[in-house]
Amino acid sequence: MTQISANPSVITLINVFTVEPVNQQRLVELLTEATEVSVRQAPGFVSASLHRSIDGTKVTMYAQWRSIDDYQAMRRDPAPLPFLQEALTISRFEPGMYDVVRTFAPAGEPN
Repeated sequence: MTQISANPSVITLINVFTVEPVNQQRLVELLTEATEVSVRQAPGFVSASLHRSIDGTKVTMYAQWRSIDDYQAMRRDPAPLPFLQEALTISRFEPGMYDVVRTFAPAGEPN
């Protein structure tokens, strides 16, 4: 399960896809299939969460990996490629790799 914390033992990827609203559900299906078929089986995979914008124009994948090397090894796997190639025909992809700097909880609860 995804746990967001300022933990240097994982890397965080936040990948934003911009899509026409008519294609948002198809993009969600493609990213779900790629993750189910291959990505979640890859060594070093920690977790992923898939989000869709309410206005239908964005799909965002928040993923955690043990290391950059593990993530790059997964990217070389041809199994998810057909899903990702189709995803790129209906969306614009903006990848990002991050370190979590800080998390916040409601006042009175531990961070």
